[in-house]
Amino acid sequence: MKKEILLIILILFLTPAMAQKKKQTTEKRLAGIDELLEKVLTTWNAPGFSVAVVEKNKIVYSRGFGFSDYENKIPSTANTLYAIGSCSKAFTSGLLGQLRSENKLSFNDPPRKFIPEFRFFNKEMDNAITLKDLMTHRTGLPRHDLSWYLFNNHSKDSMLMRVAYHEATAGVREAWIYNNFMFLAQGVVAERITGKTWEENVAERIFKPLQMNTSNLCIEDLNKSSNKAFGYETTRENTILKSEYYDIAGMSPAGSINSSANEMANWLIMWINGGKFEGNEVLPSTYVSEAMGSQMVIQPAMPTKENPDVHLANYGYGWMIGSYKGHYRVEHGGNIDGFSATTCFFPSDSIGIVVLVNQNGSSVPSVVRNLIADKMLGLPYTDWNKISKDRRDKSLREEKEAMASKVPDRKIGTQPSHKLAEYAGNYSQPGYGKFEIAVTNDSVFAVTPREKFYLKHYHYDVFIPYQFKHGAFDSTAITQIRFNFQTNDAGDISGIAAKLEAQLDPIIFKRAPAQIKVETSILEKYSGEYELAGMTAKIYLKGENALYLFVPGQPEYELIPSGENKFSIKNLSGFSIEFVETNAVITDVLFIQPNGTFKARKK
Repeated sequence: MKKEILLIILILFLTPAMAQKKKQTTEKRLAGIDELLEKVLTTWNAPGFSVAVVEKNKIVYSRGFGFSDYENKIPSTANTLYAIGSCSKAFTSGLLGQLRSENKLSFNDPPRKFIPEFRFFNKEMDNAITLKDLMTHRTGLPRHDLSWYLFNNHSKDSMLMRVAYHEATAGVREAWIYNNFMFLAQGVVAERITGKTWEENVAERIFKPLQMNTSNLCIEDLNKSSNKAFGYETTRENTILKSEYYDIAGMSPAGSINSSANEMANWLIMWINGGKFEGNEVLPSTYVSEAMGSQMVIQPAMPTKENPDVHLANYGYGWMIGSYKGHYRVEHGGNIDGFSATTCFFPSDSIGIVVLVNQNGSSVPSVVRNLIADKMLGLPYTDWNKISKDRRDKSLREEKEAMASKVPDRKIGTQPSHKLAEYAGNYSQPGYGKFEIAVTNDSVFAVTPREKFYLKHYHYDVFIPYQFKHGAFDSTAITQIRFNFQTNDAGDISGIAAKLEAQLDPIIFKRAPAQIKVETSILEKYSGEYELAGMTAKIYLKGENALYLFVPGQPEYELIPSGENKFSIKNLSGFSIEFVETNAVITDVLFIQPNGTFKARKK
């Protein structure tokens, strides 16, 4: 009896596996593909990946490789959910395609028609930029990615308002420059028109008709799934380290979708079939034709000697357009912490490929995509795995050589101009957000809403931030960025200049001194009248523990404790006061301001 039970159990487990194996080998054009992809997994030391291949209206191959949970050795399958990153963008633009067909918008409309409070850096941009410019990355705005990556929140509207403070590097429609905020803007436009969230729109208008039943739109829902991949990073030492999920939150229209190879296959089938899935229209056919057509030139992308038949780099609506060995290819990649992806289809050949990988910044998606494309299209074999690996190794060698030959510009023997405690405070920039500079013992830290960085002194008032990763501060991270502390005319630390965009001047974060708690009994000793050039300034307590300053002819100012006997004046950058204490008695107050320091005697 026990043997019979064991036999039944074995049949239950083996039959699906055998059926899956049989399905994988029925497509003759993909003969030997399993071995090739296993080699890719090993070459790049990837935890795992999943792949699906479609032709016309069906899946002809799908399989998982490696592990979705590397530590517990749980295998990846074609139904495993991965974060697809920027492969989400075509979904967002697709919503606008639907709304256009419903006569609710025109791609030539300015975004402010639907979001009246939305502004760009200047009026010229406000007047010129259209929805189509948002959809094709041609606004002239650079990425400003640290604005959302380090300072994220769950309010799409508040995130979008930061764009008004983002400077452009090119004129409107002068150049193709990738920008995630422009896809956030498209998502908000759809929200304003429909009265539903971007997440609700994608779920109802796209996921449901495509039967993408397990796909979801946020980390919270991904965590609930029983078949999800965890994200990983493979270090230069070839160690696989687990990454935390990145909650893209308010920037969701730019890249928050989590999906599987099998369900993304339905998405590709719909595109191959002119916007229809199982005979039902999901996206309008006119929109589909435009979206996978060239709307903006990315770069010349001329043929090379090594790859004379791989060329062309244009952009549609959420899709990159190229020519692969004489075949028209529509593709978009995706990268977010711990995950990489590619979705691609060849419209003239009715073939689509999706590759989802739980490895950060991985080369696996493009390698697998190309190996499968060569087989499905009947093209000569190219060892893309070796080519990509050799290219990566060469790049690492050149980078190492460049670092070895780099002449350091550090000025030896210099010191910070202030005591470390005087750098502490809250720093803000309206296009980015707020973060804190905190001093613990002899160490300085920058604490953003997303991450904490150790600031190592470089020279003078310049510090280099190092990212905290995997339980330690990583000396290789963000070393290209420097924090240059600024001073005002009074000599106080007033802000930080950081070059966050290569083609722009440093971004200035203004400092507000960190507020310290002072007992009411201490504040009381500062109260009184102070004589200044024939004028009497009054300092007094208001409420339980708030100190205020009143100068005749001026508004009342709140004083914010910032140090021993020191206060900053709220909402007045560069203005502060310092009380002079002699034998435990306050005798004078110094008014420190940009045009000088003035002393007032206490009456």
